[in-house]
Amino acid sequence: MKSRQKKLIAVLAIMPALTLYMGLVLFVADWIPDHWALDLLFYMVAGTIWAFPLKPVFAWINHEPEGD
Repeated sequence: MKSRQKKLIAVLAIMPALTLYMGLVLFVADWIPDHWALDLLFYMVAGTIWAFPLKPVFAWINHEPEGD
C-alpha cells in the first residue's frame, strides 16, 4: 500500500477517534473536584495519554515494506 493511502486511512480513523476521546475527557472532567491543581494534573495526563494508542498507527504509516 502506498504511503499516501496509508496516511488517508489513518486520518479517516484518527479524527473520529480523537473526537470521541475529547468528548470522554470533557465528560470525565466534570467529575473532577474543582481545584486548579487537580485540573492541571488531569489535563496533563489526558493530553498525553491519547498518543500511546496511536503509536502503532504511526509506525504502520511510516513502515516501508521490504522489496519495494
